[in-house]
Amino acid sequence: MLDVSIRKVFPGITVEVAFSFENGILVLFGPSGSGKTTILNSICGLQKPDVGRISLGERLFFSSEQSINIPVRKRKIGYVFQEYALFPHMTVMKNVLYGVPGGCKKGKRCRMGVRDVLEMLKIDHLKDRYSANLSGGEKQRVALARALMVEPDLLLLDEPLSALDFATRSELRLELKQLQRTWGIPFVLVTHSREEMKSLADEVLFLERGKRCGCFQSTQPGGLEKAV
Repeated sequence: MLDVSIRKVFPGITVEVAFSFENGILVLFGPSGSGKTTILNSICGLQKPDVGRISLGERLFFSSEQSINIPVRKRKIGYVFQEYALFPHMTVMKNVLYGVPGGCKKGKRCRMGVRDVLEMLKIDHLKDRYSANLSGGEKQRVALARALMVEPDLLLLDEPLSALDFATRSELRLELKQLQRTWGIPFVLVTHSREEMKSLADEVLFLERGKRCGCFQSTQPGGLEKAV
């Protein structure tokens, strides 16, 4: 269970949300500037809330009350950034293995080897290619593979389909759904596309100016909404 209750003050806006999510795909939905990326960054540890608490299962990531703030590298969270953040001087294989100490080698009890992940995402044939020579859909798959190679307990995705053409977006929406079911961990995905929300979400957190939008009926305390 992912539990988030945070408050972060910025000039002109305060992001203040509280929600819990068990499994599946949770979509953070709202216009630009509504606090979606701030929530992702707070969960993974790239941003420190002013006050609040963040936990995943029995693991406490952040607590202002207890002065706990676990470093990013120790949270076991995968993050797919909006621009994918691939290294242009590295091949697909090296990009995917970046951040995995010593690589994922036989005997290390990895959930899946790198070749398994590449094959699952249909990019094994691209392993020696550089990112500058990849299509948008291929870059997205490489970014997903890199996030999965850290064997995360939670995967965060910041508008991962926004830069893709319509056909590629449609294909990858289906793949993301199947990937979550296969991997069996919670996904938290940011979008301001209503179409993506409807096609991907198991549940939705509607946001406006840092808070839950009051025009939707909440299904439980904290603001989680059922996607419709």
